[in-house]
Amino acid sequence: MKGLRVLIVDDEPLMRLSMLDALEGVGCEVAAAATGTEGVTILGTRQFDVVITDLRLPGADGLTILKVCKERSATTEVILITAHASVDTAVGAIKLGAYDYITKPFQMDELLLIVERVGKIIGLRRENLELKEVLEDRFSFGGIHGCHQHMRALLERLKVVAATESSVSIVGERGTGKELVAHTIHLNSPRRDQPLIKIGCGDLPERLLEAELFGHEKGAFPGALRQRRGRFELAHKGTLLLDDIDALSPHAQKQVWQVLQERKCVRLGGREPLEIDVRILCASQQDLREAVAQGRFLPDLGDYLTTVQLVVPPLRERRDDVLVIAEHLLETSATTLHKSLKGFSQSSRDLLMRYSFPGNVQELKRMVDRAVASGRNGEPLQPWDLCGFQTCPFLGGAPQPTCGFCTEGLVEKSEKVEMTTLATLAAAREAFERDYILAVLQQVDGSRTSAAALLGLSRKALWDKCKRYGISSTKCEAEEGEE
Repeated sequence: MKGLRVLIVDDEPLMRLSMLDALEGVGCEVAAAATGTEGVTILGTRQFDVVITDLRLPGADGLTILKVCKERSATTEVILITAHASVDTAVGAIKLGAYDYITKPFQMDELLLIVERVGKIIGLRRENLELKEVLEDRFSFGGIHGCHQHMRALLERLKVVAATESSVSIVGERGTGKELVAHTIHLNSPRRDQPLIKIGCGDLPERLLEAELFGHEKGAFPGALRQRRGRFELAHKGTLLLDDIDALSPHAQKQVWQVLQERKCVRLGGREPLEIDVRILCASQQDLREAVAQGRFLPDLGDYLTTVQLVVPPLRERRDDVLVIAEHLLETSATTLHKSLKGFSQSSRDLLMRYSFPGNVQELKRMVDRAVASGRNGEPLQPWDLCGFQTCPFLGGAPQPTCGFCTEGLVEKSEKVEMTTLATLAAAREAFERDYILAVLQQVDGSRTSAAALLGLSRKALWDKCKRYGISSTKCEAEEGEE
């Protein structure tokens, strides 16, 4: 109980002083108030872990103290002191959020025992929150999710690189999320309040690409009916993402390098150089250093752009991320479509873990979006929701030519050993959840109400998990009976 912040609100001086001495004796930081009004005032100035209040008080009563506590801090636990005649009121207060009550007269050891139990819950709650923050910090950043060792390494580098002004080359197959990585870098950089401008270098013919990059004056070429600012100019003070940069022609590469060297840009058909201050991010499927070695990319520009290089691995090389990403996408898509779904069925999870995902995260996103759209509220998503067909080879039917699972196929047999091992990670996570719930229940003497509060779940959600994992508790069953 050492360090626990406690507020005592009691109008009996001797009782108030006795509780204060007892709690300070076990290491609590204690404040005291003689009236309910004084207690409310103190609550407005300080944060407390525990409030011990008499039910009947001059000014604001104990229920008012309870209400104020919960409005200002849902994590503050309230213990009520009541006479036998007011026990019914105290029980009602527990339904309103009070942790417990104690009836007069009582031994100080009784109160200390209750406070000790509260202290354990608060300690576990803090540990749970810290663990959650650590896991979120470790396995996601800027909307990028992953628990595979390669993704964890990428996320750690992202956090460092984003805060710099270095140019960054992002390498990865189509659909791996290179653009998301670029957005994450920009939004966590010193230039976050300035624009992020993107251009696809492989989307336009060379002449039009030059006009898009550098802008043009009116009449610079046939069809140039007005002046237009280029992407370099639009990205001034911000960030410019050059997607598919390996598609730049040799001439365009020289022009881009000249702009980056001189930090000036001239619109097509113009004469006045414009000051350019941009951070360059580029994305490509091929390592630019390989393109330089093959003579397809300007060495000086290649060296400049690869000051920092980030490689985004394909989804097939980090299968233990598949379900992590899929569950995040399901939650996002279900929220957008206002649907309530019970995750993925086990057969769907197995199917996702067996598929090679040639389209990477983009393909997974399309698949989940389709599944969420067709899935039934209150039910888990099934394999046919994912593929869009009721019959496929893996479902016992004929191949469907427009089904990705059929046309691209599942992973080869040689890969299934790895898949089986990785698939057990889901079971391992469930086992961890079961053990953690058991540990929390043990800490709170089997109270489902206290455990649910600690775990951040509703009582019903916790009860469902207990039934799912076969967790039985006499106190849990008693609480269920009360409901």
